[in-house]
Amino acid sequence: MKLKVYTDGGSRWNPWIAWLGVYITDFFDKKVEQRYKHLWEKTNNEAEYLWAYYWIKRAIELWASEIELYMDSNLVIKQLSWEWKIKKEQLRKINEDIISEIKKANVKIKYNWIPREDNKEADRLSNVAMDNPS
Repeated sequence: MKLKVYTDGGSRWNPWIAWLGVYITDFFDKKVEQRYKHLWEKTNNEAEYLWAYYWIKRAIELWASEIELYMDSNLVIKQLSWEWKIKKEQLRKINEDIISEIKKANVKIKYNWIPREDNKEADRLSNVAMDNPS
């Protein structure tokens, strides 16, 4: 199954408790799942990486054989695509975990940067999470 994963998150301060939202569709853009959750205190970049990790993992749980990840974090997309170096050790570790999950599941993946305005549903869900922490 091919899935598109749109993820976004936010934090009121940096570092602070981070919230994230995800909107997963099939390749016909039919909604498969939407969720939001919070993470403990993270920097913005750590949180962006963890959003990618959690939702790639979730797509694999949904039996995806191909994933297209869409995020408005250019840093994460460029580093996962091996276009930019990873300077921070904590980001390198999460990157390695993502690659490990993908290899273990034998999943094809494509990383896509999109502007925030094209990631409205995931952005909306992350704001729901921030406004309704539980």
